[in-house]
Amino acid sequence: QVQVVESGGGLVQPGGSLRLSCAASGRIFSISVMGWYRQAPGNQRELVATVTKDGVTSTADSVKDRFTISRDNAKNTVYLQMNSLKPEDTAAYYCNVQARRLGTIHVEEYWGQGTQVTVSS
Repeated sequence: QVQVVESGGGLVQPGGSLRLSCAASGRIFSISVMGWYRQAPGNQRELVATVTKDGVTSTADSVKDRFTISRDNAKNTVYLQMNSLKPEDTAAYYCNVQARRLGTIHVEEYWGQGTQVTVSS
């Protein structure tokens, strides 16, 4: 009943930029936290950044000077602006949404399918 769809990944050169988008849709009552995770081959999935409904953000130390997370509550969409990309940023990026469905009182987690970001010259 809740769908999460990411877009914006691709191949970029070191130093380049990408803007990832993630839109949640369906019978949604409200969304609390939205975030981005990433997973490179051989690594565990790691938290990149989160943003609350009120706009409070948290960003991993490894990317906080280069990445910015934001959201548009009216569109149920979260963004990840990635600047000064490095080869070590190469990973599959996943969107995570914590939301209440219409007619429920509990919060559930929803994941996108992932979008590949490759940084290479």
